[in-house]
Amino acid sequence: MEKVQLAEGLQLSKVVHGMMRLNEWQLSKEERLTFFKEVMELGITSFDHADIYGSYTCEELFGEALALEPSLRSNMELISKCGIVLESKNRPEHESHHYNTSKEHIVTSVERSLKNLSTDYLDLLLIHRPDPLMNPEDVAEAFDELHQSGKVRHFGVSNFKRSQLSMLESYVSQPLVTNQIELNPFNLENFADGTVELMQEKRLPSMAWSPLAGGDLLKGDSEKAIRLRKALEQVGHQLGTEEIDQVLYAWLYTHPSTILPIVGSGKLSRIKSAIKAADYKMTPHQWFHIYQASLGHDVP
Repeated sequence: MEKVQLAEGLQLSKVVHGMMRLNEWQLSKEERLTFFKEVMELGITSFDHADIYGSYTCEELFGEALALEPSLRSNMELISKCGIVLESKNRPEHESHHYNTSKEHIVTSVERSLKNLSTDYLDLLLIHRPDPLMNPEDVAEAFDELHQSGKVRHFGVSNFKRSQLSMLESYVSQPLVTNQIELNPFNLENFADGTVELMQEKRLPSMAWSPLAGGDLLKGDSEKAIRLRKALEQVGHQLGTEEIDQVLYAWLYTHPSTILPIVGSGKLSRIKSAIKAADYKMTPHQWFHIYQASLGHDVP
């Protein structure tokens, strides 16, 4: 599995394993450990978390498994996110669903994530969502404190638009090394509004959440989903695969910006599909056939 360099001292696997649904996989901690080791044997060493995943349970489930074999930590990259506050029985002190990017919340969230993940540092911390009340000086102070203490080695953002990333970047002394955004043919917003181009301008990889459009492309019955699925099947036939998910991953890999898809599956076969997709090289004709199927019309 190819490694992608985000910054000096930080390389992520080309495919990132997403932990958002870890609590739904119904695995014992021993089974979780075995599964993570199988994923790593495929060359996928980067694991994407957020404090809120599984209503604040997924990080701890991962950490329980890692604690069974702590030596694995040195061969993996742990990513987490903070800044979203959810009402949850696991956080009874939370009064509402909102965003919090205060220095206190960021630092406290990271310290809790470290404990839950059974580690003493994060390779990468992302601010999960743009916060209308964000004080960028507060964020900068939190990043500096976490970096100086060795608790977080690198920083980035998630779901930030061009102006939001540039604004925060102007305040922080710790470089922002990635933006985790939705990227798939069903939702072209980040391709169309300059978000992807900014990452190219800065020579930074993007991390793609929901590369399969949350299942809409595979199972959806909307006119757009049906139209896209037909185009994906046609291109898949030309590439020599009947697996639509492989065509979707190949579509992302073909884009000239560096895109790291987050594969959030608990099935090894689905993860292998994302790896296999890197073998397929789309022509511009094939790439635009899918793009135009999403638009519903020809390009200008």
